Amino acid sequence: MSILWVVLGFILLVVGGEYLVRSSVALSFKFNVSKMVIGMTVVSFATSAPELLVSLQAALTGSPAIAINNVVGSNIANIGLVLGVTAMIGFITVDRSFYRLNWPAMMLFSMLLYYFLKNDNKLSTIEGGILFAGLLVFLIVLMKSAKKEVVVEEVDEALAIVSNFKIILWMLIGATALYFGSEWLVDGAKTIARSLGVSESVIGVSLIAIGTSVPEMAASVIAAARKEKAISLGNLIGSNIFNIGSVLGLTALVKPIPVTETSILTVDVVWMLAYAALLLPLIFLPKSMQISRWKGFVLVIGYGVFMFLLFTS
Repeated sequence: MSILWVVLGFILLVVGGEYLVRSSVALSFKFNVSKMVIGMTVVSFATSAPELLVSLQAALTGSPAIAINNVVGSNIANIGLVLGVTAMIGFITVDRSFYRLNWPAMMLFSMLLYYFLKNDNKLSTIEGGILFAGLLVFLIVLMKSAKKEVVVEEVDEALAIVSNFKIILWMLIGATALYFGSEWLVDGAKTIARSLGVSESVIGVSLIAIGTSVPEMAASVIAAARKEKAISLGNLIGSNIFNIGSVLGLTALVKPIPVTETSILTVDVVWMLAYAALLLPLIFLPKSMQISRWKGFVLVIGYGVFMFLLFTS
């Protein structure tokens, strides 16, 4: 039965990703902002919802390791697995806003999270509030910078005349499909993992993290297939920022999250920081402002090494 829920979850997540991409591109026409910004706001909010629900439930039911590693593992999977697979489908051209705003913001949030957790072995209510407030500031800066940009990306012109009702309907369908798909996938994965006797920390950073990253995988792969490369990269970076700022920030506001397993700080968060930092040299070397297929392959191989070390240690 658990395998059935996992399969159904995957199907709903693919459907949800398709509708989110449609509504996001249509919104970029309506508000005359770049697809990178739309990917980092609308799509990222919707695809981060599974992580928020899982982390809240885990924190409230006495499973803090899952609450933290759900986000940490998801951020690792977003870059190592999702971005890697997306780049292998077709190279991704990188916008200048990546190194001017998006990547620095992702690194800042990642390092803040590490500092808050290592400082007193917990994410307190005040620290959660700081992360969430930081997210709001980031969104304000993002929107102000978007007004200076000119939309030049090629998109499906038919989406320029989509009605507001249809855009809202697509968003609702996408968000609903992602919500139920993620819930079913995570529930099935947890049941299978626990039957194998795996710890909460490992469950959180592996199966649950991959499960809640499937929306990003679906949205990014579909966006790449439709040549909407800006949304692919913007969605992933934005999702990592939202995961820390909104998911852990809001969860800590509801209930402080203690660090119950040392591997979270010594292994998992370190991998998250390493992957985030790795993105910058990958963007510039050897061919600037592009994530090629071989770079995507390197990211996926690195993620495979992480998972291998996780289960063998």
